[in-house]
Amino acid sequence: MFSIARLELARKRRRLTGKSLAEKAGISPVTLSRIIKEKNEPEKETIERLATALEYSADFFFLDEPDELDPAAVSFRSLSSMTARERDAAVSAGILAFEFSEWINERFNMPEPDLPDCSKHSDPEAAARLVRESWGIGEKPIGNLLKLLEAKGVRIFSLTEDTKNVDAFSYWRNDQPYIFLNTFKTAERSRFDAAHELGHLVMHRHGGPAGRRAEAEADRFAGSFLMPSVDVLSTIGPVRSLKDVIRHKKRWGVSAAALTYRLNKMGLISDWLSRGFYIRLKQDYKNTEPETGKHERSFVLEKVLTELWKEGVTQDQVSDELKIPVDEMNALLFGLVGDRPAFPKIRPNFKLTAVN
Repeated sequence: MFSIARLELARKRRRLTGKSLAEKAGISPVTLSRIIKEKNEPEKETIERLATALEYSADFFFLDEPDELDPAAVSFRSLSSMTARERDAAVSAGILAFEFSEWINERFNMPEPDLPDCSKHSDPEAAARLVRESWGIGEKPIGNLLKLLEAKGVRIFSLTEDTKNVDAFSYWRNDQPYIFLNTFKTAERSRFDAAHELGHLVMHRHGGPAGRRAEAEADRFAGSFLMPSVDVLSTIGPVRSLKDVIRHKKRWGVSAAALTYRLNKMGLISDWLSRGFYIRLKQDYKNTEPETGKHERSFVLEKVLTELWKEGVTQDQVSDELKIPVDEMNALLFGLVGDRPAFPKIRPNFKLTAVN
């Protein structure tokens, strides 16, 4: 049976209004409206026109109904500045990621989720300490945050929305945590985003604060999780200039602005000095990061794709099985799996092996 929900999912992913989709497909808005309201069953030619306009396989619209993802259950970093169309496109990406992730789970042994429940902790710094204690990582800097998160069962995907309003987001799905990262940002910003979203996952899974308060709590969690006070105090000496901040930030893999904020909140530098650092950063570096590091990659996705590569699994095969366009799959992987192609284009026969 034709799925209206999947039609709407594809429309939202392509950021089209009903009117613009109808125009692109060469059908009347009234016809499309009647299809969406289930007053008319779409004819084969109409389905083909819609599929072509959306650049999705017509078979996609005849799969089982997609799992719904309530936007209220998704943690967005920039909800106040996000348009409804941007939000819907991001949520729809989350649904596609869930289906892609389920396909992977059926073929590989994936790490089980191991995130402590910190919803009863009103202090984000206490929650950050609890997570570190639960994971046995002490007070030292975290070398590769994405690798750590994936080892604890977090599924990480790329967010390639062409907008500055969608930084990152996270959600729980069937007891499985997901994080989406904007891989166009600097390595330091993306790393902080990942820690921020971890804060949402462990502190706000069962509801609680929303809006600015929740975002502020997640920021405090991320700062404490990445820059534990014990390590900062034992490492940082007198900070007299921005050069000191830039030199020290590399230890924790954070931005100069994030370390400045952390030092100020810990009382190690004054408000006056921190404001001066922010001004210098804006004047001298604008939207760049001084002495930026390398982006972290997904360890799990790299390993999965390596196995698929060995078995000769093509992107067209995976696309055909999932009925998800190749460009949508590649968008979920962009920036997380290095520079090589996600899939080979050889050997049609394959037998998948498990990832240990």
